[in-house]
Amino acid sequence: MTASPSPSAPLRLLAVHAHPDDESSKGAATMAMYAASGVDVLVATCTDGSRGDIQNPAMEGQPHPKRDMAGARRLEMDAAAKVLGIRQRWLGFVDSGLPEGDPLPALPPGCFALQPLEKAAAPLVRLVRDFKPHVILSYDENGGYPHPDHIMAHRVAVEAFAAAGDPARYQGIGEPWEPSKLYYDRAFSPDRFRALHTALEAAGLQSPYAERLAAWLEADAEGHTPPPPTHPTTTQIECGDFFEARDDALRSHRTQVDPEGFFFAVSAAMQRRTWPWEDYSLIESRIPVETPEKDLFAGLR
Repeated sequence: MTASPSPSAPLRLLAVHAHPDDESSKGAATMAMYAASGVDVLVATCTDGSRGDIQNPAMEGQPHPKRDMAGARRLEMDAAAKVLGIRQRWLGFVDSGLPEGDPLPALPPGCFALQPLEKAAAPLVRLVRDFKPHVILSYDENGGYPHPDHIMAHRVAVEAFAAAGDPARYQGIGEPWEPSKLYYDRAFSPDRFRALHTALEAAGLQSPYAERLAAWLEADAEGHTPPPPTHPTTTQIECGDFFEARDDALRSHRTQVDPEGFFFAVSAAMQRRTWPWEDYSLIESRIPVETPEKDLFAGLR
C-alpha cells in the first residue's frame, strides 16, 4: 500500500533516533511545529540509552542514573515528548556506548550496533506498517556523527523505508506500507554553525563554534566531531517559533545535557534572526517534488 493521505486523515511524520535525547537535539523544533499544526508525529528511539555517561555536572552523584541509567532516561524521554507534543516508541535495543581509546575497544555483545540488519530493522518495519508515516527522518551514512548506534539507526531507517512497502519482505509483521519521502537531518550543518558564529562575534559575544568549524576538515576519530556532511540541504523548515520548545525538551534530558553548555550558547531570539530554520536533505521521494522545499510534506498536501 502506498502513502495517499486523505483529506480527513492527518499527515504522519516518523523520526528515527538512536538514543533518548537525540530527538531533542536534532529536528526537535521541526517536530514541535508540525505537531502543533495537526501532523501526527512519532519518534522511534532505537536504544535505551543505558550506556550514556552523565554529561551534566549538576547530575553527578544523583542515585537514580547511577543505579538505573536506562530508567532515568526513560523518564527524561517522557518529559521531552510532552514538551514537544509528540508521541514516542522504544524499539527495544541496548545502547552500544561510544567506544573511546586507541585502539578502540570492541563493542559490547548484544548491543544495537552489532545486530544483524534484518533483526535490527524488523521492529522499525513493524512500526512503519502500523503507524503508516508519509515521511521518515533519519541520519546520514555517518550517523550525523559516527557513533555506532547512530550509524545503525541510519541503516535501519533506510532499510525500513525500502522494505516496509514490499509484501515479499519482513512477512508476518503487518500489512505493507510505503512511505513517500526519506530525509536526512542536517543538524550539524556547517553553514548554520558559521552563521551563528558570525552573529555572536558581530554582537561582541564569545562564540563556542570556532573550534568546531575548524574541525570540519579533520573529524575526531573517536566520533566527537561530526565529519563534513556530504548531502546538500534541499529543504529548510522555518520553525523558529519553536526553538524554546526545543531547548526545553533538551533540558528535560538532565543526565545528558548541561543547561549551561554548547546547545544553549546562542539565544533563541538570536537564532531566529540568524538561522530560523532546521535543515534537511531529501534523499528519496516516491512522489514528484521540486527542490528547494520549505515543507517536508511538499507534494503530499
